Amino acid sequence: MEIAENAALIVVDVQKGFDEADFWGPRNNPGADEAIASLIDVWQATGRPVVFVRHDSERQESPLRPGYVGNDFKEYVEERRGTGAGKELLITKTVNSAFYGTPDLAAWLRAEGISQLVLAGVQTNMCVETTARMGGNLGYDVLVAFDATYTFDLTGPFDWRRGADELARASAVSLHGGGFARVVTTEEIVAAAS
Repeated sequence: MEIAENAALIVVDVQKGFDEADFWGPRNNPGADEAIASLIDVWQATGRPVVFVRHDSERQESPLRPGYVGNDFKEYVEERRGTGAGKELLITKTVNSAFYGTPDLAAWLRAEGISQLVLAGVQTNMCVETTARMGGNLGYDVLVAFDATYTFDLTGPFDWRRGADELARASAVSLHGGGFARVVTTEEIVAAAS
C-alpha cells in the first residue's frame, strides 16, 4: 500500500458526546481512540494535511448539539489540533457526509491537489461510511482505517437489532466489497505513511 505525500487524514466526529453511553447504547472497539490518535500523530509528524470534522447536530436532545459540552472534540483530538507541520482544516456539518459540510471539503481537496483520503472516526456505519462512499463516488482513492472507527448497537425496521461489531463489519464489507474504499488496519496505514 502506498500513502501519498499529500494524502489527507479525515478525522470524523471524534466528539465528547459519543461518550454518553445512556444516549447511544453499547459501542464496539474500545481501542479506536488510541488508533485515531496514532494516525493524527503520524500525519502531523510527516507534514500531511489533517481534516477535523465536527457534527453540529440540529436535534435538541443530541449530545452533539452546539453549545453543549458533547459537541467539543475529545481531549486527545483537541490537544493535537494546530500542532502539526501540515495544513489543517475544520469542517462542520449537520448531516452524515463531510462532503456536505462547511467549508466545502471537495473544493479544498481540489485546491490542495489531494486525491487520496484516509478516514477514521465515529460512527463506522454512519458518518465514516457516508463520507467514504461519497469520496469514492467523487473519484478519490479512499482508505478506511477500520480499527480507528467505532459504532453503537442499533435497532432498525421490524425491530431488527444489530450489535455494533456486526454493523461495523457490514459497513466494512459494503465499502470494500462495493469498491467505495479499501478497508485496512491502522498498523498498515502507519507503516506505509511513516
